[in-house]
Amino acid sequence: MVLGLMLEKLTIRVEDGKEIEVLFNPNQITIQKRSSWRSAAVVQRDVPRSQFLYSEPSTLTMDLFFDTYENRSDVREHTEDIFHLTTVEEHGDLHRPPLCKLQWGYFDLREDWILQALNQRFTLFLEDGTPARATLSCTFRQWRSDETEARLLNRQSPDVAKTRIVRRGDTLSAIAGEAYKNPGLWRPIAEANGIDDPRNLTPGTVLSIPRLQSSGL
Repeated sequence: MVLGLMLEKLTIRVEDGKEIEVLFNPNQITIQKRSSWRSAAVVQRDVPRSQFLYSEPSTLTMDLFFDTYENRSDVREHTEDIFHLTTVEEHGDLHRPPLCKLQWGYFDLREDWILQALNQRFTLFLEDGTPARATLSCTFRQWRSDETEARLLNRQSPDVAKTRIVRRGDTLSAIAGEAYKNPGLWRPIAEANGIDDPRNLTPGTVLSIPRLQSSGL
């Protein structure tokens, strides 16, 4: 048994400076992430070619339990703070619900989150009807600014797949020089798009620019 350790509580840090500490830590946190891919049928292939398009924001779900029955107090004194993460009324200067950060000891979730959905269940009441026990089912949605996204992602990197619209006068060598900084790497683009004649490009065509493998191909 380890002695002298303090119980860390999950804390919701709101962008206006307020910190909300839960009464009881959750027993489960679920983080879900989805990506969208576009498939294109290719002759003589069992599996269609897939190209990454975008990722959906992560979602984080958890149940928070609150119980004030022994104190004979209204549990809403604690749950209201979380409820107002979905409202504008307590955050008039922002004109929107606030961003949050979630941290539970060393479990720092780092991202900014918005409370997208909240389901409150009151399950125990004092004699006068005052709610004394509640479970809050929370769904947080990841939020990221354009500046942060640009800093974290280098879309010009040759190891990132992208698309390019053919312009009049374009050649595969010129496009490869633009995408890979090497005009001689036009073959991966030709293969990815089923191009037999690299000198015959139709303006307006959307080309897939595949990522370069670590071997430099």
